[in-house]
Amino acid sequence: MGFRVYTLVGALVGALTLTVLVVARPFPEDSLSKASVESLRLRDRHGRLLREVLSDTQGRTAWRTLDEVSPWVPLAFIAAEDHRFRGHSGVDPMGIARAVVDNVKALRIVAGGSTLSQQLVGLVLHRPHTFAGKALEAVDALRLERAVTKDEILEQYFNRAPFGHSTFGIEAAARLYFDKPSVALTLAESALLAGLPRAPSVNNPFTDLPRARAAQARVLRRLLETGSIDAELYAQATSEPLRLASRRRPFEAPHFTEAVLARTEARGELVTTLELDLQAKVEEAVEIVLRPLEDLHVEQGAVVVLDNASGDVLAWVGSRDFFATESGQVDMVTGLRQSGSTLKPFVYGLALESGLDASTPLPDFPLFFETMTGDYRPRNYDRRFHGWVKLREALACSYNVPAVWLADRAGPGVFHTRLRKLGFESLGHEAAYYGLGLALGNAEVRLLDLANAYRTLANGGLSSPVRLLADAPKGPQSRPDHRRRVMPIGVAELLTDILSDRHARAPAFGRNSALDLPFPAAAKTGTSTDFTDNWTVGYSSRLTIAVWVGNFDGRPMAGVSGITGAGRLWNRVMRLAHSDHKSEAFATEHLVSRRICMDEPAKASCLHFADELFLKDGGQEDNSRAADAKLDSSALRIGYPDDGDRFIESPDVPAAHAELIFKLDAQVAHDPLAVYRWTVDGHPLDGTGPTARWRLTPGRHQAVVTLEASPTVRSRPVSFEVLEAL
Repeated sequence: MGFRVYTLVGALVGALTLTVLVVARPFPEDSLSKASVESLRLRDRHGRLLREVLSDTQGRTAWRTLDEVSPWVPLAFIAAEDHRFRGHSGVDPMGIARAVVDNVKALRIVAGGSTLSQQLVGLVLHRPHTFAGKALEAVDALRLERAVTKDEILEQYFNRAPFGHSTFGIEAAARLYFDKPSVALTLAESALLAGLPRAPSVNNPFTDLPRARAAQARVLRRLLETGSIDAELYAQATSEPLRLASRRRPFEAPHFTEAVLARTEARGELVTTLELDLQAKVEEAVEIVLRPLEDLHVEQGAVVVLDNASGDVLAWVGSRDFFATESGQVDMVTGLRQSGSTLKPFVYGLALESGLDASTPLPDFPLFFETMTGDYRPRNYDRRFHGWVKLREALACSYNVPAVWLADRAGPGVFHTRLRKLGFESLGHEAAYYGLGLALGNAEVRLLDLANAYRTLANGGLSSPVRLLADAPKGPQSRPDHRRRVMPIGVAELLTDILSDRHARAPAFGRNSALDLPFPAAAKTGTSTDFTDNWTVGYSSRLTIAVWVGNFDGRPMAGVSGITGAGRLWNRVMRLAHSDHKSEAFATEHLVSRRICMDEPAKASCLHFADELFLKDGGQEDNSRAADAKLDSSALRIGYPDDGDRFIESPDVPAAHAELIFKLDAQVAHDPLAVYRWTVDGHPLDGTGPTARWRLTPGRHQAVVTLEASPTVRSRPVSFEVLEAL
């Protein structure tokens, strides 16, 4: 009698304790948040999936409600995991008893008796797999059933259940195994997927289809036994052939999607700017062009394609093969390498803004330039000098000496500032660190920055950021704070005309080179020291395409130039990108054509004429700056020489090279578009930039610089003396 009383009291106390545990402490509903489950899906501009990124549960998934899945899905899961789901309150005593019997008979654990509710608790609360953990799981299942409905539990479960291959949820599983949405799953397909969560690695249809079909058959039999389907549906489902999706590479546009992921922490869907079809063509082109160059010690290449109007990244290939075992993940679209001659057009842009024109003769002689580290003597790629060459030919043929001469004329600080405004943020040192070599590419730049700088030329000197996401502000038509004018429209148009002039570049690159296309295109090549990197960057009226070719480890290529290496790839990608949309002629609205004499100026009469383009009104309609009118004399100051300096002629320096270089004070801000007039003892010098040269003449002298646009703005005179050689 006493034993019965104690037993009854113990049962009542246990029931009361269980009730208190269930009622007093509600289930943590925040653990059911969809946000912790949903992964990030990156799509191309047309909605095609590029990549699905792991969620906080470390799997691919997309949340679907009961109304958004096939009606066979909930039936299949209930049959597979918990056929008394609709009748219990979170724990199934009959199921537990059956599991105990099965485990005793097998002398090992072959069944757990967990309901769908208990399994959901395990997925969201991660209880330990111990007796105490199972007990807490049962209590939490009872709490769960008090907090949400049966349908909500079912929806939570099939959205969180594991299906193998880092895939969670029915939608991701349907896409992975059948390449279809979950709403389109058949009875047979639903049954196969419902058999996976219990042992996803074992029942994997990709690796063991017979075992997966056996699990599917068990689910279908349970559906038949419980009356969820009839014999006819059962027969149809068991005989239905399974059409599994082909196993593809993990994701598309790998370097591009990596760049997007580095810029966002979003979840759900993100539509990018990428054009997947073009991306695939560019990837193939990289392999086709690089393969025959392997004998010349070329292993890698990178390409980026930008839409001129919007700044959209349409294609992004950072290496030959992202999935290669060695260095495939290196991304040369954002990697830093020496730029070669690709920065030269921006030196010439400053020259055109300062008053020079495309017909201005430039020196291509053995010149020496005074630098902080000593005399600098640039040489051309072909190891020859070409005498006086017109600006158009000097840029088109990429001669080095004229480019350095122009950089020296403008001042390294002005050129460095221009490049920074164009978006070359990698130029983090002061201008003096790079010196005049900046014009020839001694600085490291990113392919993406280089492409966007040339896109600025294509857009008439208007700069705006590139776009990786479709909802980002668009290029020249975006908000004013996202775009800015870097150079006058006319200057950009004239540079474009020069870079697209196949006749002007023929002396250096020959006829029918890789830069020549059947539609208008401007282009520039570059090769770094010792052939470690080469580049080709160019644009049409629609697209800008930049290409790098080289080796990740810096090994030199065997004489591969921007034409024979990167140029071939650029040409191929340009043609592919314009196969459906042809390029239009470049704009010349801010230019005017004039007849010029091509003979030497010393001749009395001209025998040879040619047409040349000039800036309308000197390009001043583009210059909205009013700085010249606002300057006063304090804004101009000669920085070198100092007042009172004395110089002595050297007998070791030929008289023709004994020069003094005047320079404006670098601490004073100067307008790069301004034209300066230098005089010594009242006699004008040739230079019109922030520097000027004067041949040493013994005696006392006085130098002054004035602003051509405002002659009353003049520097304080600087007096100096030149002594004869001892």
